Amino acid sequence: MKRFVTHPYAVLTFTALIWGANAVAGKLAVGHVSPMVLTMLRWLIAGLLLLPIARPHLERDWARIRQHKRLYLFLGTAGFTGFNALFYLALQFTSTIHVAIVQAAMPLFVFAGSFLLFRARVTSLQLAGFALTLIGVLVTTAHGEPSTLLHLVLNRGDVLALVAVGIFGLYTVIVTRRPPVHWSSNLLALCVVAFVASLPLLAVESAFGATRWPDAQGWSLVVFSAVMPSIVSQALYIRGIEMIGANRANLFTNATPIFAALLAVLLLGEPLFPYHLAALALVFAGIVLAERGKRSERIASHPKTPVSQDAA
Repeated sequence: MKRFVTHPYAVLTFTALIWGANAVAGKLAVGHVSPMVLTMLRWLIAGLLLLPIARPHLERDWARIRQHKRLYLFLGTAGFTGFNALFYLALQFTSTIHVAIVQAAMPLFVFAGSFLLFRARVTSLQLAGFALTLIGVLVTTAHGEPSTLLHLVLNRGDVLALVAVGIFGLYTVIVTRRPPVHWSSNLLALCVVAFVASLPLLAVESAFGATRWPDAQGWSLVVFSAVMPSIVSQALYIRGIEMIGANRANLFTNATPIFAALLAVLLLGEPLFPYHLAALALVFAGIVLAERGKRSERIASHPKTPVSQDAA
């Protein structure tokens, strides 16, 4: 175990696997626990489990967390509750593979948020990459039939997944503004906000008579969601960033849709159609182009200092 947590590629690959498994868990939860109950219980249990870990650090970090309370209210409400509630709701209406491919468009939303909020620069390679990613999502939405786009009636689940990914893209941009506190204090604060924010959604679900409290399988999925995607993956991702840096660590999140699609085929028996493979290829070709665009921008903004003739 000690050797595992010192190997960044193993840590970050396992993190992406957990995130991919979260999509499968959300699909398995259909009929066993309703989306808002799953969302509420996930953050409640995660917060309770984090409390003894975060307690030694809270006294030092609490002042900074309070100072940034509006930021935490937004991040916990949108990034944790909003994203996951819509994510689980989307899986009620569409396949895990569809959600996984839509989720692969995350870099497009991150770019849009960075540009709109912070006027981030963009290169031609990045634009080409984002265009390919968007085409991949459209291929998925149209089920591989381009003519379908002319009279497209969007699947409710695909729309919910797109909105969820858009929200999490905005969260990804803004979370960089969080204060420098211990990871457990940060995560506990977000879990508390997420739990409180989930209560009105649970009330709405109950008002529509759609509430379903977990059965035995539902509880196992609730516990999995509270422990693995909510705590373990977050801790491992932070560990990976510490070892190889945020930019390189972020590349591993691109493996999440691949793991989700593979697990959906293996565990759920979902069919993998040729248009799924084409869409995944387009999405990841777009990501590669966008990442090359980022690197070329960094090289252009930090050119090597030429060696003078005097120094030769």
